[in-house]
Amino acid sequence: MGDVITLVLNALTLISILMLVGLGLAIIFGLMGVINMAHGEFVTIGAFTLSLVQTAGGSYWLALVLAPLIGAAAGVVLERSIVRHLYTRPLATILATWGVSLIIQQSLQLIFGAAPRIGTGPISGAVTFLGAEYPAYRLMMITFAMAIVGGVIAVFRYTRFGLDLRAVIQNRDMAEALGIDTRRVYTLAFASGAALAAVAGVLIAPMTKVVALMGAAYLAPSFFVVIVGGAGSVAGVAAGSAVVGGLETVLNYQIPVTVSQAVVLITAVVIVRFRPRGLVPS
Repeated sequence: MGDVITLVLNALTLISILMLVGLGLAIIFGLMGVINMAHGEFVTIGAFTLSLVQTAGGSYWLALVLAPLIGAAAGVVLERSIVRHLYTRPLATILATWGVSLIIQQSLQLIFGAAPRIGTGPISGAVTFLGAEYPAYRLMMITFAMAIVGGVIAVFRYTRFGLDLRAVIQNRDMAEALGIDTRRVYTLAFASGAALAAVAGVLIAPMTKVVALMGAAYLAPSFFVVIVGGAGSVAGVAAGSAVVGGLETVLNYQIPVTVSQAVVLITAVVIVRFRPRGLVPS
């Protein structure tokens, strides 16, 4: 029974990470149709924020506050300087954001070196959960991630920004005709997506090594999550994360990691073949 609980908690850990990273991507991709190849680097920015803050003597909680602010600022700069001018040129957007991702990766390596950095969580040790010993930080991370997702759902449903965002996602031309400033919505949405990815970076950092290339590992899975679940839908991101994260975790116990990732990719292709708009379309 303990092994089953551990497996479920491992799956929830990965699902929580994918939900945060995928949620930011879903907002950007679902709203703008922009394939942001630099999205993973916002995760890296969040992880480096934690490492640098703690190196300077700051706390985990300070980094958790600073990371989304830094991520949002970087998102605003990227959207206004590059992405805004390429909305009608999707291939150019892919190339431009891919170039930005390479610049960020190499800049971090030049400034901080290629050696892995370390980030630590606010709690350590293991606790007994339903008869299984499990790291306390991972349980905290799962709880915190779910709370953030709940907050995003509340913003989507009950705020003026959420209403404007949903209107633009459904029909940009009609939203503009009704007086919604779509450029402002785009900028805020891009910044929000980047901030969520940066928060994910802070949460991930204590569980892995912080390196300049770490964000690339989360880019493809987050795209799978958005495509499988449904672009522009929070419920879709949750469903996609459950499918991708749950399946990958279970398969990793049975087969090599590379094979399990291939199986997840094939499964995503099959789902999209029969559900082109995702499991929970917006």
